[in-house]
Amino acid sequence: MAAQKGKDLLLKISDGASGFVTIGGLRTRRIALNADTIDVTDAESAGRWRELLGGAGVRRASVSGTGIFKDQTSDALLRQVFFDGALRDWQFVIPDFGVLAGPFQVSNLDYRGEHAGEVTFDISLDSAGALTFTAV
Repeated sequence: MAAQKGKDLLLKISDGASGFVTIGGLRTRRIALNADTIDVTDAESAGRWRELLGGAGVRRASVSGTGIFKDQTSDALLRQVFFDGALRDWQFVIPDFGVLAGPFQVSNLDYRGEHAGEVTFDISLDSAGALTFTAV
């Protein structure tokens, strides 16, 4: 895979009806995929090296970003999902790589603004179920 432009990574939320809405103009984005490990090391482990139980840990994803809202519709949708504490399907489009999709909950939503600048937002999402990845 060749180098990609960070600006092309998209964050989309289900509109609850027929499709997905791009959330604002994200200036920075981060997707983290994590898996817990289950340590099964015992007194008979070879050389006392740690042993892990494969496929047994909890997998999770977190997404964060900073940006500006592109319109009132995406702002209102995101704000309502946060206040409802709702789980929604999200898509994270990684250009020339694929789409990571699944249910997430908004765990953090911050608004801020500089005196001589635009209002920006920071968002954090945590996975809330099984995720899929579709390669492009």
